Amino acid sequence: MRRAAWLLLALPLAACGQQTVKAPQDYDLSGTISGDWGSEPRLRLSLVGVGVPSVVTKDDNQPQNVVKGAAGWSFGLDLPRTPDLAGVYQVIAYDDANNSGSYDVGERFARNRVWLVYSVRGGETPAVTVPAGLPWSGEEAIPALTVREGWNVYDRNSPLSASNPYAGPPTQKVTGYALSR
Repeated sequence: MRRAAWLLLALPLAACGQQTVKAPQDYDLSGTISGDWGSEPRLRLSLVGVGVPSVVTKDDNQPQNVVKGAAGWSFGLDLPRTPDLAGVYQVIAYDDANNSGSYDVGERFARNRVWLVYSVRGGETPAVTVPAGLPWSGEEAIPALTVREGWNVYDRNSPLSASNPYAGPPTQKVTGYALSR
C-alpha cells in the first residue's frame, strides 16, 4: 500500500517537471535577434500586448530558447494555446540585466512590426492603440481587421490583404520573426 501511495504522489510531480528545451525552429514562433546588445547580454523573450479591453499584459514564462551563433542570435518561443486575454501581442527580446526572468521597463529590448492577434472567435476586430505602460504607448498597433479564431499574424509592413493577417499557430509555425534594436 505504501508503494502505491508513493507512485500516486510521484505521477503529478513528474507531470510538473521542466519543459524540454528544443531547437529554435521547433517552437511555434522562431526567428532572429539583431542589434548591439553589449557584452554578455542575458537575452530572454516576452509576449507583451494589449488585451481587450485595453489591459496591458506581459508573459515571460512561455517555453523559449535563445541561442547565440556565429551569425548572431536565433530564438524560438511557444505561444500559449489560449492566452489570458484576447488581444494584440508582440514578442520582444530583452536583455534581462537584473536577471529577474521578467521584462522590466528600462531594460534594452528589440521588437518588430509584426503583431500576433488572438481572437476567441473569428470576425472583425476594432483598431487598437497601445495604452500607457508599454515602451511604444500611443502607437496604433493594428487597424480594424478580419481575423480567424485563434492566433493570427498581422505584418504592419505589408498592406491588408487575404493573406495579411493570416492564421498562425497552432495551425502552422511562424518563422522569420526578426527582432532588431
